Amino acid sequence: MGSSGVKCDGSGELWINLWITGISNEKTMLIGEYTHNIDEKRRVAVPSKFRKEIGKKAVITRGLDRCLFVYPLKEWEQVAEKLSSLPMGQADKRNFARLFLAGAADVSLDSLGRILVPDYLKEFAGLKNKVIITGMYKKLEIWNEEEWKKYKNQIEKETDVLAEKLGDVGIY
Repeated sequence: MGSSGVKCDGSGELWINLWITGISNEKTMLIGEYTHNIDEKRRVAVPSKFRKEIGKKAVITRGLDRCLFVYPLKEWEQVAEKLSSLPMGQADKRNFARLFLAGAADVSLDSLGRILVPDYLKEFAGLKNKVIITGMYKKLEIWNEEEWKKYKNQIEKETDVLAEKLGDVGIY
């Protein structure tokens, strides 16, 4: 039996049933870098490549390095659960959880795939007319275009050092 409960006898039955029912073992990855405009109403389009994975509703919050994080609801639930289980007696953990959770807002994608960025988050990330949206596997990041360029230029200069450190954890 396959994990879906469908008998897999090598005849292609499993593949056919998965195709017909729309069930797939493929994981969609949110990867890539896209430039978009944020309009005067604070709306920004989620790249069409990401819309299916993000779904109709998502959560946007303060990210690290002055960008915003956008999570699909299922992913947000896991992150929020982990944050809520941090020991509240430790100030650094309490402060991080408070900043991350209190800064979060539910957003819905409109018919054009746009989300509304709350004023306080737009201000936090310094978003102007152009933004960069990056796919970070399970979440999106929204950056001020100029800040992203500075950040990316700095990190590109450190690629060798970063690769060496990643080697310590078995990635490179």
